[in-house]
Amino acid sequence: MSSDIQTITGAQLRAARALLRWTAQDVAEKAGIGLATVRRSEAVDGEVPMTGGNQRLVRQALEAAGVEFIPENGGGPGVRLRKGIPP
Repeated sequence: MSSDIQTITGAQLRAARALLRWTAQDVAEKAGIGLATVRRSEAVDGEVPMTGGNQRLVRQALEAAGVEFIPENGGGPGVRLRKGIPP
């Protein structure tokens, strides 16, 4: 995986999708990746099992929709919606 992107976890992916009320299919379509890749990644709690390129696409799609990724900072990685983004 490329070192220029922050690794996301399956738990972050599940939480981001829930915040947006997106289906796994929505994530796959908006990121331009396969549905199986999204489902496989959501099945783990640790680092997602996808290529750096696919991870970048997923992250970009979720961030464009208003998700902010919170890095591991003592409390664990997480996600939140940017202010002003309706659920």
